[in-house]
Amino acid sequence: MTEPLREAIQGVRDRVDLADRRVTDTTERTDIVGRLTGADYISLAALFVGWASALLFLRGEPNWGILVMFCAFFLDKVDGWYARRTGTSSPFGRQVDSFIDIFAYLLPAALLYHVSLAPSLAASLVVGFLILAFGGLRLIRHNNEGFGSDSGSSYYHGTTVVHTNLLVVLNYVLLTFVGVWNGWIAGLLVGVACPLMVSDYKAYKTDVSHVLAGLSAAVAGGLVLALELGYL
Repeated sequence: MTEPLREAIQGVRDRVDLADRRVTDTTERTDIVGRLTGADYISLAALFVGWASALLFLRGEPNWGILVMFCAFFLDKVDGWYARRTGTSSPFGRQVDSFIDIFAYLLPAALLYHVSLAPSLAASLVVGFLILAFGGLRLIRHNNEGFGSDSGSSYYHGTTVVHTNLLVVLNYVLLTFVGVWNGWIAGLLVGVACPLMVSDYKAYKTDVSHVLAGLSAAVAGGLVLALELGYL
């Protein structure tokens, strides 16, 4: 075997050999469970409820799915409040919260569109992908950059996963009550809105914005509950 060929083979072996990437010293490992705080356990409760809403959507129960999803929203807000109150906010907690947001906001939104709005599988494939892709990238950017600051006011970079989720819920309500509304219009609106999550739009984090989001969820929840119980 020639020397150049031997060197080439050794180079391939070095690239595929994962031995140097294995963690051999247990002291280098992160004790994930040990680092969880009370706020993180509330986040995990939101994950459980968010997963329950996803299962309800898949079982063809969109109204109950939305109501349970809003319970996940509530828990997601409680964990942030608890972390601030107890002084346990941390970059690690923010990563846990972002992970939970995928199942509290993004996955339920994609499933709601798929189950109740999508006029075709292709439309569901595209819209669901846009929700998950841009939503996931938005959460990654937030973990990397954090909040922006403008004259003492904090803001999110781009629209949030909450905005996107509520837009899907709004289209579900419009499809139910507005005769001319359809899944194509809903898909177009949601698809166009998704890239805004990674835009330079400033979504200010204020008490007013939180109240408006809460009121929107309460109104939508009241409407779908009335639908489910046969009052509308």
